[in-house]
Amino acid sequence: MPHLNRDDVELYYEVHGDGPALLLTHGYGSSSHMWAAQLEPFSKHFKLITWDMRGHGRTSSPSDVSLYSEPATVADMAALLDAVDAKTAIVGGLSLGGYMSLGFHLAHEQRTRALLIVDTGPGFKNDEAREGWNVRARTIGDRWESEGLTRLEKGSIEQRAARHTSAKGLALAARGMLAQRDARVINSLTDIHVPALVVVGANDEPFLKSTDYMAAKIPGAKKAVIPDAGHAANMDQPAIFNDVVLSFLREAGLTG
Repeated sequence: MPHLNRDDVELYYEVHGDGPALLLTHGYGSSSHMWAAQLEPFSKHFKLITWDMRGHGRTSSPSDVSLYSEPATVADMAALLDAVDAKTAIVGGLSLGGYMSLGFHLAHEQRTRALLIVDTGPGFKNDEAREGWNVRARTIGDRWESEGLTRLEKGSIEQRAARHTSAKGLALAARGMLAQRDARVINSLTDIHVPALVVVGANDEPFLKSTDYMAAKIPGAKKAVIPDAGHAANMDQPAIFNDVVLSFLREAGLTG
């Protein structure tokens, strides 16, 4: 599978199928492995692009924390679309990947055909709440450094499915990508005017309110609750998840 060099950072990505571009981004601590159950059904209708973010999976783990950020990740996503000759794409992801997808729309509205936001929070308007999140992100980074990759053994299902090479990269990604700097993304929700599907697992309690909020704020957004599913709804209930997403994209006239 190919790599894309971005200023000496080697981005690992995969392309499956042909048709309209669909870019899926994994959650923090996970990798493109988490989309395994989506490859076959989605690639029948789309050029499906999955990839590993900086510090994750088979992508490079640069040693400079400044190379891990929302702008760098969004730029990586745009570069991947350029690499596969996709001027526009349906853009989506899980958790941090969903947040970065919202960031991509904010930076590249004209390149975004639709949004798939899965078990994701939109960030914080309140500075104090954001700092509380960032304290948690920094603590997560510290734990990767102290525990190493053995930490994967007690991770969530999407993290246990990942194949990482650098605990240091995951630590830096927590500090530079999981941590948030401002309220730009959450404030952009009312300016989204592309088809948007907000998905959440019924058992993903920390994200139920945030997905309600996004579904209410994004004009015309659809919301789907996946039964008997937790944070990785696409892995816990892949058949239901796949049907929900494909039905949404079909109804929006976006399938190939």
